[in-house]
Amino acid sequence: MSKTTDDAEMPVSYTGDVAEDVPAAATPTMRFDKSDDNTIFVGRKPSMAYVLGVITQFNEGRDEVHVKARGKAISRAVDVAEIVRRRFLNDVQVKSIDIGTEERELEDKTKINVSAIEIVLGK
Repeated sequence: MSKTTDDAEMPVSYTGDVAEDVPAAATPTMRFDKSDDNTIFVGRKPSMAYVLGVITQFNEGRDEVHVKARGKAISRAVDVAEIVRRRFLNDVQVKSIDIGTEERELEDKTKINVSAIEIVLGK
């Protein structure tokens, strides 16, 4: 299964390894780990699609849900967290917010920085 460079649907951890689903042209400084079941990866879909995912995770008994995004999807991730907190689950609070930068090398050997965010919501 291959993903495009624009997909913001991979979790991020800060160990420096490269996952196999990262495009060959990309060389991230953060490691992508797909083992988190309580993680919602925000991408290009409408915010309410991710809000539904977060609500579903809490309804399945999770104590906390991680909302992660990169690049342009960061503002949508913040919107998702705030919609969940203010409109649907008033007992949910923001436990932590982690931000980071991923350095990527493009095909033409230029390096770019891509911002990433992880918002941890908990009851």
